[in-house]
Amino acid sequence: MQFDNHPRGNFDALWTILDRNYCFFEYKEIDWDAIYLEYSMRITSNIGNDALFKLMGEMLAELKDGHVNLVASHDVTRYWKWQEDFPINFDPAVQKHYLGDDYSRASGIWYKILEDNVGYLYYSSFTSDLSESSLDQILNRMAICKGIIIDVRNNGGGNLTNVEKLAGRFFNQRTLIGYISHKIGPGHDDFSPLYPKYVESSNRVRYQKPVVVLTNRGCYSATNEFVSIMKNAPQVTVIGDKTGGGSGLPFTSELPNGWSVRFSASPMFNADKEHVEFGVDPDHFVSMLESDRDAERDTIIETARSLLRN
Repeated sequence: MQFDNHPRGNFDALWTILDRNYCFFEYKEIDWDAIYLEYSMRITSNIGNDALFKLMGEMLAELKDGHVNLVASHDVTRYWKWQEDFPINFDPAVQKHYLGDDYSRASGIWYKILEDNVGYLYYSSFTSDLSESSLDQILNRMAICKGIIIDVRNNGGGNLTNVEKLAGRFFNQRTLIGYISHKIGPGHDDFSPLYPKYVESSNRVRYQKPVVVLTNRGCYSATNEFVSIMKNAPQVTVIGDKTGGGSGLPFTSELPNGWSVRFSASPMFNADKEHVEFGVDPDHFVSMLESDRDAERDTIIETARSLLRN
């Protein structure tokens, strides 16, 4: 289908690309036709680029999806309410109290053995490539610990290869961890059967002691997937807040005027065939307390330390 390069043509192109390819209409119970009627009424022949861009961004926000962005040379639309509408449950100033000045850093992971012999690892982004040798070194150093804390709070995602590389260090055998499906037609419910996904057990150093993963609403996209995977590891407990979600694999398309649109095209599910688009629940909900923060204590880290000590 061809669309002309004018405001109505670009608007119709955007709506149609999403209509045929976006993967969560049915799950989120979105009436995309009604949204077209609502927003198309605001298109005029002389609408400016900035106003058109803003209007399209407002329409895309109806999808409530952080993976949906309209990208132009002058701006990028974004939807961040998955994180902004919730408590932060992470404070870098308090975290610095735990790391001190003598922490180590390798492959984007900050790590330290705390004074109670609990290992602490902070990984801020799955865009930071993980080397196998770095993971070997970190886990070998943590071998003396009672257990380790893996803190992925405020990790907004990144490369799924790094997710699999890190998660594989906590499984002793190939394990079913979820499913993925793909659009096979233009209908909102035209999907392939669910294809199983597995995590491979690493043939390098694997950690055998208890592990606590720390989460908050800032855990999105690839980090959401990491937490979903780790919930299948036998020695892992997840604590903190629900993750931010973002389980659709993104795809990109282009409008007649050269603007590009990014959107969720393939839904991913957990091992129980449940959607994790709106986040993964922790095993134990824990929120940071103001009284702890004032005392430079992180309630979620302290709960994890207590779990590992006991």
